[in-house]
Amino acid sequence: MNMQTALLQRDVTPEDSDYEIVRRVIEKISLDYRDQPSLEEIAQEVGDTPTGLQKLFTRWAGLSPKAFLQAVTLDHARRLLDSGMPLLDAALELGMSGPGRLHDLFVTHEAISPGEYKARGAGLTMRYGFHISPFGQALIMVTERGLAGLAFCDAGEERAAFEDMASRWPNADYVEDMAATAPCAARVFEPSRWRADEPLRVVLIGTDFQVRVWDALLKIPMGRACAYSDIAGTIGKPSASRAVGAAVGANPVSFVVPCHRAVGKSGALTGYHWGLTRKRAILGWEAGQLSQYSQPA
Repeated sequence: MNMQTALLQRDVTPEDSDYEIVRRVIEKISLDYRDQPSLEEIAQEVGDTPTGLQKLFTRWAGLSPKAFLQAVTLDHARRLLDSGMPLLDAALELGMSGPGRLHDLFVTHEAISPGEYKARGAGLTMRYGFHISPFGQALIMVTERGLAGLAFCDAGEERAAFEDMASRWPNADYVEDMAATAPCAARVFEPSRWRADEPLRVVLIGTDFQVRVWDALLKIPMGRACAYSDIAGTIGKPSASRAVGAAVGANPVSFVVPCHRAVGKSGALTGYHWGLTRKRAILGWEAGQLSQYSQPA
């Protein structure tokens, strides 16, 4: 079926999701972080007890709400940039066994040819499905060559997310097939399954310039960030910061191709195609993964 006739065949809204409460907590923290709201204030805002919220949030993020608050401040974003290190340097102090490097090695990618891109998806069969993720509903799209699309949405926004993604490749055939997309969903959001010897295949469908930007994003290690202007310099286009920003925003494989690690020159998180709250959530979740790794056994 093509984009115009592709339909969601069933209600995919989850009955229960930690992320809905987490999203509200993150919004509260993001808006009021300068006031350093207490756990009690945040719990009252979302209708939970302090103890219940602490357990739920820590289970989700690997960080307490207080630690997460520290992880989403502007000062933290500036530290992520770490101007004292070579740009996009993958040789981090965590070493090759750290989750940041594991994520880099977990992904193997290829780009389609310019001719295939110009066909706007003609000849491609996109199998898609919605799955519950740590960041709300995840729309996953796969082709026979690998993961081609990953988008996010909140409950009730599934159709809009699908139409957004399908409009990128209007001539493709779309088939709802959760059995085909479930293996990707199971691997993408579970760090214990980020294995270099079993890489996740990703196919990048975009212009040559976009693919170069997305390739640069893949080189930003987990727990780091890079300014748009620095990405522009890395790909040999130092005056193309705005075009780089547009390419980052057009990234069709969110999270796996980590467009959430691109920030403004000052460290400001700036925008995110799937919502700034979700960008903060992903960065905070990654901080939690790194924190768990660094703790002694």
